[in-house]
Amino acid sequence: MPRMKIIFSAAVVMVALTVAAAAAAVQDKPVDVTGAWAFQVETGQGTGTPAVTFKQEGEKLSGTYSSQVMGEQALTGSVKGNAVTFGFTATMEGNAFTVTFNGTVEADAMKGKVSFADMMEGTFTATRKK
Repeated sequence: MPRMKIIFSAAVVMVALTVAAAAAAVQDKPVDVTGAWAFQVETGQGTGTPAVTFKQEGEKLSGTYSSQVMGEQALTGSVKGNAVTFGFTATMEGNAFTVTFNGTVEADAMKGKVSFADMMEGTFTATRKK
């Protein structure tokens, strides 16, 4: 009888490890943000509503950022799990500066922080356009 308990215990442990490994593999897979998104960006200078379109290949992002203030900009970035980072370099009044977004994705919603050349910061929310 003790041998059956050992075999049963070993089987339970193996099943638990398999489930944990499968859950970890799902968590490591990046969410897919491909498509068009409507953003709302808030800073001390005001609110903007840019349109962003992402193309995702694995963890790598590319796409376009379009707003009335900055025009259309090519963006690059990455997605790791549900963490998203992207940015672009823009020029205003002859000065080039980097804009960087860092946030998280939950289903068809995104939120996080944005930095404008380390001179100004803000927050953003976004929803996937259907």
